[in-house]
Formats: sequence, structure tokens, C-alpha cells
Amino acid sequence: MVRAATSTTTPHVQLGADAQTTVPVIEESNMDPGVPVTIAPGEEAYAALLVSGGARDEYEAKSISLTLQGKKPGSEAGEPIDVPKPVNTLYADDGQLVTYWTTASGAALDFIMSK
Repeated sequence: MVRAATSTTTPHVQLGADAQTTVPVIEESNMDPGVPVTIAPGEEAYAALLVSGGARDEYEAKSISLTLQGKKPGSEAGEPIDVPKPVNTLYADDGQLVTYWTTASGAALDFIMSK
């Protein structure tokens, strides 16, 4: 959930402090291609994160960080945000995925649940 005036398309998520890259995005989760999700202060946007897709190279992710994408694709808006982990021990693997932002709370989960 993001609570700021912003316009963005994908969350830049990294699982673990040693992550070499951001979590890949599920391209078909882009509900309105080319149009970023824009929210006003106090409004919410949602993205779903799959941390383990049954792939190889499982590791313990001790942190989740989120950076918002800036107005230009590939750019970043601000510093990374530390996201609280839902469990004490979070295991991730090469199958991790994230969705595009959406303002419909359940929509992002549809793409994760079908993986």
C-alpha cells in the first residue's frame, strides 16, 4: 500500500539486502498499458508479490525493500522503503514475481494466484 501523491507503473521490489536486481514484473498484470496508476494523498494502490515460485536457488530474505518508479520508466522516485515482512523467516527463490500497481485491491492477487 502506498500513501502519497504519486504516479507510477511498477513497484521496484528487492528481496534481501544482497539482491542483485529487482523482482521481475508480471507483464500481463498491466491493466491499462502505458498509463501509470496515479493516486492522491491518502489514497491506496496495490501490487502483489510472489516470493517463491517453486524455482531453484532458494534463500532467506531478511528484508523487503520497495522503491517507487519515477515519472520516466526505469527511474526511481525517492529512497527505498523498508517493508515489514509478513513472517519471521521469508524464503524466496528465482521464481519471485510482482504485479503492476492497481487501485483495485483484489485485482493484483488474481495474477499471483494464477502462477
